[in-house]
Amino acid sequence: MSIIKRRTASMFVASSILYAAQVAAAGESGSFSYVASLVYDYTTLEHAEQTFTGGPLHGTVTVIESSGGPFAEGQHSVVTCFVYSRKSDAGLDLETPCTNTDASGEQWFLMAIRKAGDIQAGGGGEGRQELMGGTGKYAGLSGTCVYTADYLSDDQVVSPARCEWQKP
Repeated sequence: MSIIKRRTASMFVASSILYAAQVAAAGESGSFSYVASLVYDYTTLEHAEQTFTGGPLHGTVTVIESSGGPFAEGQHSVVTCFVYSRKSDAGLDLETPCTNTDASGEQWFLMAIRKAGDIQAGGGGEGRQELMGGTGKYAGLSGTCVYTADYLSDDQVVSPARCEWQKP
């Protein structure tokens, strides 16, 4: 084998190993969309020209579109959240930690944050969610979602979201 062929073969092997290492280091990533159907039971307190609201929010999440990975199209999860908000002349400050449990019992966590809109029937607003890992196939997961909360009558809320995720 000539020296040129050996060098070419060596460079091909080295570049293949480097490419495989970069792919492994990059991890997985993707996107998914879901819709949540939830029921809330809030308590509200008027205090010092502010309105504080808190309480449980629970229901189901259904993945309606997915690029693959841990979120499969058609997958359902049971979700339990705790809503905490403060509304004043300065606006809304809402944080909602949520735990989603899929059919296999594995959990994924998110934190919803919203600075606009309200939490009354006929209202709602847009916000963002931070994906914060989980158990099993969701361990190490991170990412962000854009969501909309639409508050309906009878203490119900519907919330579609579009998410981007990554996993090391």
